[in-house]
Amino acid sequence: MSEPLWTSAAIAEAASGSANADFTVNGVTFDSREVGAGDLFLALKGEVTDGHRFLDAAFDRGAAGSVVSDATAHPHVRVADTMAALNALGVAARARTDAKIIGVTGSVGKTGTKEALFAALDRCDPGAAHRSVKSYNNHTGVPLSLSRMPAATRFGIFEMGMNHAGELAALTRLVRPHVAIVTAIAPAHTAFFKDESAIADAKGEIFQGLEPGGTAIVPFDSPHRDRLIAAAQPHAARIVTFGLNEGADVRAIEHMRVPEGGTFVTARLGEHELSYTMRQPGAHWVSNSLAILAAVDAVGADLGLAGLALADFGGLAGRGARLKVALDGGEALVIDESYNANPSSMRATLAVLGQEPARRKLAVLGDMRELGSESAAYHAALADPVDEAGVVRAILVGEEMTALANALEGRVDFVHVPDAAAARDRLTAELTPGDAVLIKGSNAIGLASVVSALAGRG
Repeated sequence: MSEPLWTSAAIAEAASGSANADFTVNGVTFDSREVGAGDLFLALKGEVTDGHRFLDAAFDRGAAGSVVSDATAHPHVRVADTMAALNALGVAARARTDAKIIGVTGSVGKTGTKEALFAALDRCDPGAAHRSVKSYNNHTGVPLSLSRMPAATRFGIFEMGMNHAGELAALTRLVRPHVAIVTAIAPAHTAFFKDESAIADAKGEIFQGLEPGGTAIVPFDSPHRDRLIAAAQPHAARIVTFGLNEGADVRAIEHMRVPEGGTFVTARLGEHELSYTMRQPGAHWVSNSLAILAAVDAVGADLGLAGLALADFGGLAGRGARLKVALDGGEALVIDESYNANPSSMRATLAVLGQEPARRKLAVLGDMRELGSESAAYHAALADPVDEAGVVRAILVGEEMTALANALEGRVDFVHVPDAAAARDRLTAELTPGDAVLIKGSNAIGLASVVSALAGRG
């Protein structure tokens, strides 16, 4: 039998608490709705609710133990502060493993890169790779993901996000990566930063946590490349650049769309060349794949197996998943980018739509949030990419899309609706066989419900 993830004694030692019973757990969560058999439930106290209220529900769902700061009769480790205990578990999990740890950040591409990198390293050593799930990349998600890492892990991949300066500096010191990747710098969370250079500085904080001898992986084609290199130099023993342009350490010397809808890539890493086919189309995914290969090489894993994993890796729900929707007389293609949006990712995915061999190209585009005082300009600037993609019908969703509606007037047929429900009704009424539709917007707009409605028809 495999070793348990945690024992009550190990939890108590890590979190400076006291256990009322002996128990072992094989999972960790602070959401009672996600508790599975044998899990540890952390009763976190927040501004809105208190996890202690859900202890009964957690144990009804099969929790084997809990971490609490209030009295309870359930098996538990009692601590002074449950949030501090979560951080302590993350620190202890990181300290007890000999795994090679990779940290991933960037304005776009974090989750997809993290998931594809996990797939590559899991192919290299099946069952020995661990990664943060979903987009657990903040001050609670990162220590939770660390606390879930088995001691015998060989490769750990952790996504780290931020929307204010200083946040990544704290997260990277928890993760202590051997390899740190910045995927790209783009206008995102600009409401909290004076300009893109400030975003680059905040993303560059990831290098501050690098372990001695660590590797920094930097986007060569970014206008902020030199700024990121400067941020890495005090902390990294090695800096590797990746990109499509001459001069990158890991470079795509050839990439082309294949008839099945993916991308064939030939990459050069030093003296080596590797050819592989990705299921995802688009130059942004070519760039992501180069960062992945750089990281695989940095941790000494098998590049050939990584290439095979990239060929098998499909799109993620909300981040490029492609689904066929059955309609009377045929089917339509839905490109699901509903999880998030910023100006850079909007342009990239509209370019992908433009390459689709579809009868008609439609786009459902929702507000891009947290863009601050320049929001209207960023939205209006999408008019050219929409036009260039050959969109014949755009459904614009949300108040901030007013600027794009004004910019599209007389150029592209569009309708402007207030919310996702209205967008769903419009699209389901208009979609016809042979169409390809891109659905993209900030998560708060709720366009995932449009995708779900269409998937239900398939």
